[in-house]
This record gives sequence, C-alpha cells and structure tokens, in this order.
Amino acid sequence: QVQLVESGGGLVQPGGSLRLSCVASGSIYRIHTMGWYRQTPGKQRELVATIASGGSTNYADSAKGRFTISSDSAKKTVYLQMNSLNPEDTAVYYCRDVITTVSLGALEYWGQGTQVTVSS
Repeated sequence: QVQLVESGGGLVQPGGSLRLSCVASGSIYRIHTMGWYRQTPGKQRELVATIASGGSTNYADSAKGRFTISSDSAKKTVYLQMNSLNPEDTAVYYCRDVITTVSLGALEYWGQGTQVTVSS
C-alpha cells in the first residue's frame, strides 16, 4: 500500500507565491511519474503539471511561465513552485503518482488534497 501526503497550501495575496510538497511512502519499487492536479467546486479535475522519471515535464497552458514542477527521487517527493498567483488559481490541489509496488504492477495513487486560496 502507498500513501501520498501533501503540504504547503494556504491563503496568499494576488501576486504571491506558494510551494507545495507531496511525499510518497510505502512498499515502493519504482515511481514512474509524479504530478499535480487541481479542482474547484462543480468543475472537473484538471492537470497542472507532471514530471516523469526521466525528467521530462508537462504543464497546463495556465501554469506555463508561472509554475515549476520538480522532484527528489531519494526523498520520494514532488514539489510545485507557484509564483504570480491570481484568484483563478484558487482550488484544491491534488498530488498524483504512478507507482509500482513490491506486490503490484503500476497503479495511480492520489493524495487527499491541499487548499490553495488566492485573495482579491
């Protein structure tokens, strides 16, 4: 079994910055991809950014130029540096990892989410 624990959310002013962290734990054999998604009430969950084990990254258009995704394989942690935040970034942010465990093949795992609120 695998657990993802997110941290770093909170309340910030427009133009401010936050850094989100997500740590994976459990009987992990290999982490294939790590990513961040976000969701607001009544809306479908959408991709923000992903990073693969080889280092390649992918960003939503709304995140390009403002957000940076990175990872630390030794710590099994993925980060999302969020700069120039605006009220449209307000959402619950979820961590998603695709992981192979010691007993199962590759599966996706989700964190419980962390609230990001950008005040106006």
